[in-house]
Amino acid sequence: MTAPTPAVRERALDLPATELPAYLYDLTALRAHAAAVRAALPQRVELYYAAKANPEAEILAALEPYVDGYEVSSGGELAHVSKAVPGRPLAFGGPGKTPAEIVTALELGVERFHVESLYELRVLADLVASTAPGGTAPGVLLRFNLPLAAASLEGSSLAMGGRPTPFGLDPAEADTAVRLLTDGTYPQLRLLGVHAHLASGLDAPEQLAVAESVLTWATGLAARHGVEFAEVNVGGGMSVDYADPESRFDWAAYGAGLGELVDAHPGLTLRIEPGRALTAYCGWYATDVLDVKHSHGEEFAVVRGGTHHLRTPATKGHDQPCTVFPVAEWPHPWPRPAAGAERVTLTGQLCTPKDLLARGVEAPGLRAGDRVAFGLAGAYAWNISHHDFLMHPRPGFHFLEA
Repeated sequence: MTAPTPAVRERALDLPATELPAYLYDLTALRAHAAAVRAALPQRVELYYAAKANPEAEILAALEPYVDGYEVSSGGELAHVSKAVPGRPLAFGGPGKTPAEIVTALELGVERFHVESLYELRVLADLVASTAPGGTAPGVLLRFNLPLAAASLEGSSLAMGGRPTPFGLDPAEADTAVRLLTDGTYPQLRLLGVHAHLASGLDAPEQLAVAESVLTWATGLAARHGVEFAEVNVGGGMSVDYADPESRFDWAAYGAGLGELVDAHPGLTLRIEPGRALTAYCGWYATDVLDVKHSHGEEFAVVRGGTHHLRTPATKGHDQPCTVFPVAEWPHPWPRPAAGAERVTLTGQLCTPKDLLARGVEAPGLRAGDRVAFGLAGAYAWNISHHDFLMHPRPGFHFLEA
């Protein structure tokens, strides 16, 4: 498993129990990883960070030197990211954009919209005409739910394309959408190209297959209408393996493959939008063991906190990788509970059997008072959790620098 960095280990052990649970983010490790990802990508491949993965302001700022922009998917994200990293390029995506959100985006100078439907295209055009007539025409990437890459999505942990979903335009509407943006119907908008985020949890060969199929489809669409697309966005979804944290997405191979694709299309900018694969590895959820108990032949350790803070294992149905730090001190007068078996299931404080963080963890002799750091907690963790269930205290947040 991925061991906590020295800075995380030190903080996880030093924090008083009253300040646990806590999210610990190693910003030095995050910068090193982001720099390596950026170095693996060709010059004409832009890197946008999908802010939904982890929108903490300190995370956004740490990524700033290494990304070309940020993808936001709501009015709330739009306002938050534009304040955290002012002046940086933003792409506004996501289904169900409200007119008020679109107007805010226009007022903030957002120049790139991922349009999800013909209706949304019409709303955007009308709002541009009424909000900023005669101003710079914002750019549009038409998001499509493409079926042709379905064979490449077999390893996906979350398919968002290749089947009926609420995301993007149906490919049958492609010609209509392009004509609206090229025949003078919507002169207040600029057609930039195509966006297609089809799945999550793909390895590098699968991602390359998807990127190639999207690019082939997009260039065919452009050729039918006698236009050239300036941009094609193939989305994110790079794999993060919670069962084997040492297994990492092969950014070098992916970058080399993308380089071949862009070399075959001079003048075209290719864009990717990773979220989880950029920030997951920099975060840990640190807590302590409150109780250890035996039940029907199994050992359970109840930790402070739970899936109301770290929803990821419940959402994805996996065991969150973790590291146990034994603690010698026991400041209480009552006996210290301890595990008698080799393996222990770690649960939280919630009144539900679904509050499972990790099953069958190898932790012989685990005792109340020991510390546990759950890894891969830098993405889709705190920000997707049901914080107020049972009204337990919220965790602390620590942003660590080496």
